[in-house]
Amino acid sequence: MGLLSGLMGLSSDADVEAVEADLAPILLPDEPVELAFQVVRDLLVFTDLRLIMVDKQGMTGRKRHIQSLPYRSITMFAIETAGSFDADSEMTLWVSGQPPITRPLSRRADIAGIQRALAQGVLARK
Repeated sequence: MGLLSGLMGLSSDADVEAVEADLAPILLPDEPVELAFQVVRDLLVFTDLRLIMVDKQGMTGRKRHIQSLPYRSITMFAIETAGSFDADSEMTLWVSGQPPITRPLSRRADIAGIQRALAQGVLARK
């Protein structure tokens, strides 16, 4: 059982096997995808070593910006949920020696699941 898969009630909303196959070229041989969340048209992928953020760009989404953040480099995170009149939520990650990284989250994203996965990944590496 991996680092994150032991969390009770935490499940991916993206197909983990499909994401693992798609990211196979950048994953280490012993690095399984534990959880994956669809965020608008982008992905948040949690492995046992890092958080991988896949930002699909352009009309077709074929161009992708892939950001890999080892859990040990994430010093703090915040998630802002959508209010009554807000369209989307927002996630901010503070990374050692870098400006904060902010990503939008859709209202339908599993906000609690993303927050628990971040907490588990970041706190387990401290």
